[in-house]
Amino acid sequence: MYYLFILLGYLSGSILYAQLIPRLLNGIDIREAGIDHNPGAFNAFKLAGRKTGAIVLILELAKGFLPIYAAAHILDVHAPLFGIILAAPVIGHAFPFMHPTKGGKAIAVSFGCLLGLLPNLSPFFLLAFFYLLFSLLIIIRPHLLRTIITYLCFSITSLRHLQSSTLRCGTLLISSIVILKHILKREKSPISIRFPGRKNH
Repeated sequence: MYYLFILLGYLSGSILYAQLIPRLLNGIDIREAGIDHNPGAFNAFKLAGRKTGAIVLILELAKGFLPIYAAAHILDVHAPLFGIILAAPVIGHAFPFMHPTKGGKAIAVSFGCLLGLLPNLSPFFLLAFFYLLFSLLIIIRPHLLRTIITYLCFSITSLRHLQSSTLRCGTLLISSIVILKHILKREKSPISIRFPGRKNH
């Protein structure tokens, strides 16, 4: 059963809604139109509009949430293989079955996977905290650096504070994949760290 859910999670993650939905509704190929060629929810909002972007975001969250939620209520979340199950949709999104070199950066689906641990939302809130911290209170640019720092802080904090060794391994695997995808899609942009409300000199 554990291997079955790993496969189901991977296949669920391999469906790139950010590429399929804008093409279906707007006639836009996100991977061709986007500057970074990333099939993700951000580019769907940016290039196809809010309505399409919202649909994509919901589907990207759902493809992580549904297999993990089902697995968490059928299997033992403390079993060693559950850590791989937790990251399987992220792996699928980053390295999809049909086009393993053309996957996305896996931010939205990683949130969906952590939501699937409901009612245990500690990992989800940890990631959300650091994501908002470095987006609103300490604004780090470019996006690549902000995401890497966010997931590094998330994984370190998870290793220190999550009681389940399986969840610690799963969150570390998720963070490693997201960071790797951002490094592979690195962009040359000036680095800045800004605190809202303070004047930059």
